[in-house]
Order: sequence, then C-alpha cells, then structure tokens
Amino acid sequence: MRIGSLHLEGRALLAPMAGVTDLAMRRIALRFGASAAVGEMVGASALARGDAEARQRLDGSGVDAHIVQIAARDPAGVAETARRAEAAGAKLIDINMGCPCKRVTGGLAGAALMREPALAAELVRAAVGAVSVPVSVKMRLGWDESRRNAAELARLVEAEGAAMVTVHGRTRAQFYEGRADWRAIAEVTAAVTIPVVANGDCASPQDAAAMLAASGADAVMVGRAALGRPWLVGDIAHFLATGRRRAAPSATARLEAALDHLDGLLTAMGAGAGLRHARKHLSAYAEQADGDAEERARLRGALVGSSSPEEVRGLLSRLFSLEPAPREPAPAYC
Repeated sequence: MRIGSLHLEGRALLAPMAGVTDLAMRRIALRFGASAAVGEMVGASALARGDAEARQRLDGSGVDAHIVQIAARDPAGVAETARRAEAAGAKLIDINMGCPCKRVTGGLAGAALMREPALAAELVRAAVGAVSVPVSVKMRLGWDESRRNAAELARLVEAEGAAMVTVHGRTRAQFYEGRADWRAIAEVTAAVTIPVVANGDCASPQDAAAMLAASGADAVMVGRAALGRPWLVGDIAHFLATGRRRAAPSATARLEAALDHLDGLLTAMGAGAGLRHARKHLSAYAEQADGDAEERARLRGALVGSSSPEEVRGLLSRLFSLEPAPREPAPAYC
C-alpha cells in the first residue's frame, strides 16, 4: 500500500493506543510481520511544555516506518509537533480525530474535531505545510448517530493533502460499545481516492477479510485484540497476502516476545515505572500461555503483583513452559 511517498508491505497495521503501543510493542509487532505500527498519540501541548512522556513518544528507534500520531486542535501546535516528529525520524504523521476519551475530547481534540470539520481541515493543512512526509487522519464515523460525517470529513482532509484516512466503525458516543459498523466505512471509501484503512473489532484473519469485503477499504488496523498478541497483526497481514493462515507462534516465541517487551519497558522507563507499565501487557501475555488454567491463573496473579524484574522473568518462563493439561482417559467399555 502506498501512502504518499511511503510504501508499506502488506495491509495490516497496529493501531495507536495510549498506554499500550509503546516502542517495545511496536518493534515486536513489526518483527512478527505487521505492515506498520502507529505509536501512542503525542499531545502537542504536552510536548510544548517539555513533558518527558510526550518527548519519549516521538522515539522510533529501531522502527523503519516510524509513525507519530498527534492530538491537538491548534494549527500552530500541530505544525510544530509535526516538524519535531519528522526531525525524530517519522515517516508518516497521523492526526487524531477519533479518540473518544473525555480527557481528549474535553480539550476539544480527538473525536471532538469531527464536530468542527473546518478546523479539522485547517489542522491537516498546517501539518502538510510543515513537513515533507505524508500526513494521515484517524477518525470515527461521527460524533453520534445524528452526526455521521466521516465521508464529508474525509473529502475535506483529502482536499487539504491528507494521504490516507483510517476510520473506526463507531461513533464517539458509542465509545467501544456494540459492534463496529464495517459497512458504514464503505461510504468513506467511495468518497475519496486516497487509501482508506478500516478499524474496529478486528480480532482475527477472518475478521480482517470480512472488514475489507464490507468496507471496500485498502487495509485494516488492529487495536485491542493485539494486546498480549503482538504477532496477531502479522498473522493478519500474512493471511491477506496469501489467503492462508500461518502457524501460531511457539511457546518459546511467545515467551521471547513477552521478555523482549518487558526488557524494552525497563530500559525506557527504569525498573519501577517500567514494571508498573508492563503489568497490563504481562497479564495479557499470560493469557496466551498453555497448560492448566488454575496454575496459569496463579502464576498470572503472582506476575502482576511482583515488584522484582527477575522474579517476573522467572514467572514468565514458568508460564510458557507449562505443558497442556492432561486429558482424562477415555472410559473403557466391556
């Protein structure tokens, strides 16, 4: 898929998720074959204040197609953040017009921008004018059922130079309730000539194929289903390219991914903060272990409660060395 000057192999991308798609997770997803991985959103105002976490989110070391997402409503702030992202190696700048959380929409950014299409277009114009790399937009179907304006907004941002749009198949009012409406994304696909990426409730290769068929989109974006399964995006990319499912990663490969993720967070954040941030990931990785459910639950509880990186490494090793629970012998009949 070509997004302006950026060429991606495959049609499955890891979605930006605050507190989830850290640099370590993105590297692992790409190693397993994800077509691209979008980083956690960078608040333009936070970056301007010198916030350490916002600066850290600009880091894309070890990622070939580094994608930075910006959350803001001020054109000057968007332009400056886009310039700083490009200087940090970003190959694509994405503007967040889809985040439903109150902290973001309360500042009239994220999905709140869908209520202000003229300003949304101005933000894209500012970003496109500030950088030489492509600019994209991630949005929802609209603010609520009475204001489903994704197709209209997509046309506006394309006219301002956006090279791609991603559409989550829910309104902001829905948050993550109900099912994503993949068919509604087809209105956006028909409205623009730039690539469209479908997002929302993609949890398997079969989901991805159904999403593309329903939406007519060019690619899919995988979000919450990849937590604890960063290989899922690569599984989907492989399926869309070949029509065949690839073998599930071995227990050793899953363990290595979990350990790599832990070590990446410890290196980036230090032992205390890194381990705290890792807990949601480690809990999700533990769900992918084999073996007796009761023992797995016990080890998982110890894993998320531990404050020792060495103990966590040992618990992960034990989790992924569990043998599948033995089956009961078949009854003998005379």
